[in-house]
Amino acid sequence: MKNLAIHIKVKEGCADLPLPSYATPGSSGMDLYADVQNEVVLSPGERRLISCGFSMSLPEGFEAEVRPRSGLALKYGISLVNTPGTIDSDYRGIVNVILINLGSEPYTVRRSERIAQMVIKEVVRGELAVTDELEETARSGGGFGHTGK
Repeated sequence: MKNLAIHIKVKEGCADLPLPSYATPGSSGMDLYADVQNEVVLSPGERRLISCGFSMSLPEGFEAEVRPRSGLALKYGISLVNTPGTIDSDYRGIVNVILINLGSEPYTVRRSERIAQMVIKEVVRGELAVTDELEETARSGGGFGHTGK
């Protein structure tokens, strides 16, 4: 496993929040924590932009993917609207997540609650080349559900 130095800047008023962190030595995602001043109640079907209380500087050639937490998804139906969300290496704003309540009951987001996870990924840039034909494969143009259930 490689280590990568990432500089972060804590938002004013967020010194009490935990920094993004790995829960276990084998975790691939860092937990992100809610920066809410008061409790925020998400009604079923509601979505809300929630700050994580920091900004960061990723090295060029890397991105951060923001993903839902499986426990929140299973127990309460809490997910992210755009998943995975992408944080580009040139973004320097506050890291936020768009939480959505897909459950049947209201869900309360509390300050410093773990609300998402962030995975750092190396980026490969594709170079497109226009062609008149593509190589055939066993699947070729077969699309959605063509291999059965």
